[in-house]
Amino acid sequence: MDPLPLHTLLAPLQASLVGGPGEMLACRVAIDSREVRPGDLFWALRGERHDSHQFVPQALAAGAVAAVVDAHHAPQITGPRLVVSETLPALQQFARWYRQQQEALVIGVTGSVGKTTTREMIATVLSSAHSGIRSRKNFNNEIGLPLSLLDLGSEHEFAVLEMGAGRRGDIRALCDIAAPEVGVLTRVGPAHLESFGSLDAIYEGKFELVEALPCTGFAVVGGDDPRLRAMARQATCAVRLFGEQPGNDLVAEEVEFHPGRLRFLVQGDRFHLAASARHQLTSALAAVAVAREIGLSTEQIQEGFDLFRPPASRCQVETIGPWTIIDDSYNASPLSMQAACECLREWPTGSQRVLLCGDMLELGPQSPEWHHQFGQQIARSGVDRLLVCGEFADDVARGALSGGFPLHQVAACDALETLLPLLDCWLSPGDVLLVKGSRGMRMERALEWLRRQVPSLPPGRPAPQRQAA
Repeated sequence: MDPLPLHTLLAPLQASLVGGPGEMLACRVAIDSREVRPGDLFWALRGERHDSHQFVPQALAAGAVAAVVDAHHAPQITGPRLVVSETLPALQQFARWYRQQQEALVIGVTGSVGKTTTREMIATVLSSAHSGIRSRKNFNNEIGLPLSLLDLGSEHEFAVLEMGAGRRGDIRALCDIAAPEVGVLTRVGPAHLESFGSLDAIYEGKFELVEALPCTGFAVVGGDDPRLRAMARQATCAVRLFGEQPGNDLVAEEVEFHPGRLRFLVQGDRFHLAASARHQLTSALAAVAVAREIGLSTEQIQEGFDLFRPPASRCQVETIGPWTIIDDSYNASPLSMQAACECLREWPTGSQRVLLCGDMLELGPQSPEWHHQFGQQIARSGVDRLLVCGEFADDVARGALSGGFPLHQVAACDALETLLPLLDCWLSPGDVLLVKGSRGMRMERALEWLRRQVPSLPPGRPAPQRQAA
């Protein structure tokens, strides 16, 4: 964030300044008192479990120039403070105002799967020619997006912001804050069905990003989905469709994937990048589309791809003892579970392919059906052994068995801890294990447990990769 005198925030926030000089410079916004640095502006937010107003003294003691507090708490707080009606709407209003002061190109990224990888890939590619920022971690909601936007400085030329949604209107609200000029829509499928209510609502909710773009902007949309292709015709801005099917503006051809290397051809130009799964082609194509539209050369795009590394817990590969582990534990939905099965099926190995998975959460009343269908997919995927835990573990197991999966190769139970000893017995040297589940299932615990079984091996050591010829 560019340094700002406190008095310049009074009008945008409709705030009053108490207990401090207006000339004090705020250099960054912090919402966690433990992370405050000298020169920060501490924003006191109320959450479900904590109210940050109680930590204002610690933030000021750590060097915050002032705290932003709501009017209800202001009388109980001492020290320099900006008093607003409510702190969360004020944060969003501040980010909206601050964005209007910046000239950087703002790129919004959404979709049911692949948002984070696509965001990272676009930012890495654009960084080969321009200075910019991307969303912090998984900061993609009504709090995280404003904080990410406030990382912009006058020296930056772009910002790639991830936009998540749990219901209709969420993306529209985020676009109202960030005012993106470019929108990237990856793939759409059943995710957060519990709050969206229907697949139709998910498509409409994600498409709010395209609808929010100015006529001078452009959208990059996954064109292999017939419904997205049809919806793209309604856009009031330019649209670039990408995919593997004919008829897209950018078509990936001659796609070659080996663990650790993805190669493909786009309109005569060849690209390659480090990738642990073929489905990361979607993110790569979106990055090529954005980069070409803003004028990057083939060489600059490839330079960015050379620097790309997958985000944590999203198809990251490591060796634990004698096993190859594919850590895809960050989250799960029907689309991403299908992609995980494809990743495991394509992995070259002379040993077993083992899948350890947890529930796909927030799918609503149809959860048993979605998990049963997933089990049927597993039966067709070439997986050798299946371990599944969670409330819907039996639904997955029944689906797999109905598809012909061997009974003696399936284990299902409520708790991950119950499966772990069996996992230790089932794994043989050379096996490939893929771990996946929704965030609430905390499937990364399986990796931590496996590492403890092999204490002599440093965690996170990269797996040996077979290089493409």
